[in-house]
Amino acid sequence: MSSATALSWFARHELRLAWREGLAMMTGGRRRRTRVAVIGLIVFAALMHLPAWAVIGRYAGLEAPLDKTSLIVVTATAFLAWALMLSQAIESVTRVFYARADLDLIMSSPAKLTNLFSVRIAAIALTVTAMALLLSTPFVDVLMLNGGGRWFAAFGVVIAVGLSAGAFAIAITIVLFRLIGPARTRLTAQILAAVIGAGFVIALQIAAVLSYGTLSRFAVLTSDAAAAYAPEADSLVWWPARAMLGDTEALLLLLSLSLILLGAVMAIFSPRFADTAISASAHAASSRQGKDAKVFRGGSRQQTLRRKEFLLLGRDPWLISQTLMQLLYLVPPALFLWRSFSDSSTALVLITPVIVMAAGQLAGGLAWLTISGEDAADLVATAPLSPSRVIRAKIEVVLIAIGVIFAPLIVAMAILAPMQAVVTAAGVAIAAMSATAIQLWFRVQAKRSQFRRRQTSSRIATFAEAFSSIGWAGTSALALVIPLAAGISGLMTLGLMAATWKLSPARE
Repeated sequence: MSSATALSWFARHELRLAWREGLAMMTGGRRRRTRVAVIGLIVFAALMHLPAWAVIGRYAGLEAPLDKTSLIVVTATAFLAWALMLSQAIESVTRVFYARADLDLIMSSPAKLTNLFSVRIAAIALTVTAMALLLSTPFVDVLMLNGGGRWFAAFGVVIAVGLSAGAFAIAITIVLFRLIGPARTRLTAQILAAVIGAGFVIALQIAAVLSYGTLSRFAVLTSDAAAAYAPEADSLVWWPARAMLGDTEALLLLLSLSLILLGAVMAIFSPRFADTAISASAHAASSRQGKDAKVFRGGSRQQTLRRKEFLLLGRDPWLISQTLMQLLYLVPPALFLWRSFSDSSTALVLITPVIVMAAGQLAGGLAWLTISGEDAADLVATAPLSPSRVIRAKIEVVLIAIGVIFAPLIVAMAILAPMQAVVTAAGVAIAAMSATAIQLWFRVQAKRSQFRRRQTSSRIATFAEAFSSIGWAGTSALALVIPLAAGISGLMTLGLMAATWKLSPARE
């Protein structure tokens, strides 16, 4: 087999792996769901045109040359897309290093390793670009329908965004490997991905809340202050905006720069990609072999099982990135509620539903990992513990983790409003137990690495968990101001839980 043929085969192999990973995320690893997933994807893309119309439909009539305010809005939108793609790209690169087990096969290939890893880098960038195109298509369609075919150039900007985001993600991840080592990079990269993905939107929303009393980021982007500090209209900063409007020169320059950036990353980091992957693989292997094994500690069987669950949760970087993203997105609403009612006693009350909802969502993720995401299910089944005591120990781990995370917030609240702290603590406990119960009723055997696509295991459980958290959050808030309404809300949420139980496999 010639070198060109080998590279061509490896490129197809990488794209095939990317396709399978995406399909598995949508179907939960079940082949029978492929047709349903494809239909669902088409329906989702069609429905996405509605929010796209509401968000950017009014900007379709923009004509060049743009004023500063329009340039700021369009450029900020492009930067937001780039930040989201960079976040996903960092996660993808990290999974390539830690989650794939094909390094030995690649190292034994007769092809040159630098060329093979160049293909893998290119495949990562193309995967990110494909995702960007998929998500942006409804928005570009709306712009084209309202503003004409000149907006077709926006697809070129999206391609440039995807390629450059993939290149930056690879560079960032490998630099982290060199600076802090494989042990810390996995966790750091996941936290960085969460912060990058949510940071820009949250920063704009916080600025809008503090300056204009609204959650709309457009209040900041269209303000006089933003226009005053923005560069002149002929600045290079506005290339993405000009390219979207059909400026061929700006579009070609953006595409050229993104390709040059990707080529530079491939040339610089391909020789180091193998060493990095080997380091990650060696670290994972040493961890599995119990490199950091400590002296055996005594205790009951349930205590040993709880220690094992806490240890696994602490080692799970995917959990940290997902939960951190959820908690970060709660910051602007909490700040908005606080500022909106800062002159009344309602301000502190409105913090309660935010905390309760966050507790419910976090408990759902923890419960899935401890109850369903058990990699050593056969080993646990042979333990000298009854199944009920094993489940009890896992539930205790979830509730203890929720208590440790939210106890400082409740203690701080108790200093200002003791009664509200009691209600909040009760809401947190009930929301956490409800989410845990739902995961227990709909539990399926899965690996912890499937945490990112846990929602595909049961749509009923996903929606029930979300509505349960919302219901208990609303009930907690009403309990502080309208106790009678809180009773009604609580009964409705209990009814939802009862209906979920009747629909669950556990009932059978």
